[in-house]
Amino acid sequence: MKMINCPLNGLRNSSEFVYGGEVKDMPDHRSCSDREWAEYIFFHENAVAVVTEWWLHAPSSYWFIGERHTGRDEFLRTYDPSERFSTRVEFASSVVESEK
Repeated sequence: MKMINCPLNGLRNSSEFVYGGEVKDMPDHRSCSDREWAEYIFFHENAVAVVTEWWLHAPSSYWFIGERHTGRDEFLRTYDPSERFSTRVEFASSVVESEK
C-alpha cells in the first residue's frame, strides 16, 4: 500500500489523494494569449526528475505541495502552500457589467 504524508492529516493511503498538476509560474491571465494559457494549463515536461506538484487530500479538501521523484514515484517532501505563496490570485467575475 502506497502512503502519502499530508501536511495537515499525516500519513494517509494514496487512494485519498488527487493529483492537481505541476506547480509552475502562472502567466498574467489578464494579458496572456490563449496559447500561453493553454500551455500553462495542459502541458508539462513529463521528465524523470524531481517535480513540484499540487496534491489534494480529498476527504479534507486540503491542497498542498509535494516534491516527488517521477522515476521512483517517491515523495521527498510535502508542505503547505503558504511556504511558497504569500498572495492569492483573484480572477474577475465572468459576468460582464452590461449583463447585470
